[in-house]
Amino acid sequence: MQAEMEMLNPLAQVEPLVPSDFEREVADYLARYPDTQYVDVLLTDLNGIFRGKRLPVSALDKLEAGCFFPGSVFAMDFRGNVVEETGIGQDIGEPDLPCFPIADTLVPSACDPDTVAQLLLTMVTEDEQPFPLEPRNVLARVWEKVKARGLRPVVALELEFYLVDRERDEGGRLQPPCSPLTQKRDTYSQVYSVDNLNNFAEILADIDNLAIRQGLPADGAVAEAAPGQFEINLYHTDDVLAACDQALALKRLIKLVAEQHEMDATFMAKPYEEHAGSGLHVHISVVDDRGDNLFVDEDGEDSALLHLALSGMLDLMPDSMALLAPNMNSFRRFQPGMYVPTQASWGHNNRTVALRIPCGDDDARRIEYRVAGADANPYLVVAAILAGLLHGLDNTLPLPAPVVGNGLEQEGLPFPTRQSEALQVLAESQPLKRYLGEEFIEVYRICKHDELLEFERRITDIELEWMLKNA
Repeated sequence: MQAEMEMLNPLAQVEPLVPSDFEREVADYLARYPDTQYVDVLLTDLNGIFRGKRLPVSALDKLEAGCFFPGSVFAMDFRGNVVEETGIGQDIGEPDLPCFPIADTLVPSACDPDTVAQLLLTMVTEDEQPFPLEPRNVLARVWEKVKARGLRPVVALELEFYLVDRERDEGGRLQPPCSPLTQKRDTYSQVYSVDNLNNFAEILADIDNLAIRQGLPADGAVAEAAPGQFEINLYHTDDVLAACDQALALKRLIKLVAEQHEMDATFMAKPYEEHAGSGLHVHISVVDDRGDNLFVDEDGEDSALLHLALSGMLDLMPDSMALLAPNMNSFRRFQPGMYVPTQASWGHNNRTVALRIPCGDDDARRIEYRVAGADANPYLVVAAILAGLLHGLDNTLPLPAPVVGNGLEQEGLPFPTRQSEALQVLAESQPLKRYLGEEFIEVYRICKHDELLEFERRITDIELEWMLKNA
């Protein structure tokens, strides 16, 4: 009789359903944030700008099966216009491709953390392969090449940014914000100034608190030498994709929090003529499967692997400049006396070089890559750095002597400091085509060339000032 009853019960013959990892992530999130009403689903374009849409929270249950965006998202300029010359827009009918959630990126949005969530997506092709033009997938490919050598990169990203007033000055230029504490405009600052941090304690505290809620492993802010400029560092991790995910999430968080405080936050490379620009510095070391640092030898000296990595990164730096400095404003940062390297060089404990070996314990031996601007796409910056590492491993390259003293006054390998020249060098770079993908390099070059042409067509105020009456 018992067996007969079991046969009559269909559920008795069915294995219990096991929740997927994503279902558990959603359930855990909604248990912590039961008032959630919407979720922002986000893709990162060539420029490191989030593109996506806001969905009702009920859509979370369906996202594991995928949602759709056009592949032309990765052929957009800074303004969100598809660059048709890439051939992946209207020429092929703007086809949609499936996108899937990235694990552990479902977090509260800074715009309204109690009711709005955000979730990062990644795109795949019709045959379920990573879409080759997505910057995150470009980084994933080169990271796999490094791991195939038995090497585990460990990275940490440092982001500089400016807080600026929403009102422009009398000349229409950006100006520093008024301090909520003193009600005076922040026109003077000193690097590492604690008082300057106090002047903006409320907004910086909100940034810190929201970073904690989003699970971002960030240090507190550091005041830079320019008024309204700050730096926030992310911790070291051997998950290079997560490191860049977190950097972009932090940029979005900072911008949204600044809006709530009636300020703007900008990651422009050079927002002020008279002040230093903002950089994206990347610290990188390499460990083995046991976690031992391979950049230091048994005697506590620089290892052979460190020197190979330096030689490759230096040699590939000119080829990479179009990725490290992605627009016309990016190149305004490379000026003498503005705390930025102007040629490919390296040295120990020296902030005037492009590749700095910081002081510290042997197990912390690493390279600080100091060239990229804060406006660069972190995925592409780290991809270029890892490509440089592979380039050093795959070739016998000379390593110049380390710089001692002021690297800005000594000879080094020149790199292009104009966007047009940088794009030409990128187009001819066989190593970057090999490591990052030929199709990606060509689409990136076309998009950036289109932006450059649009910029150069514009008549500027200074042209009118100088030439209207005299030319």
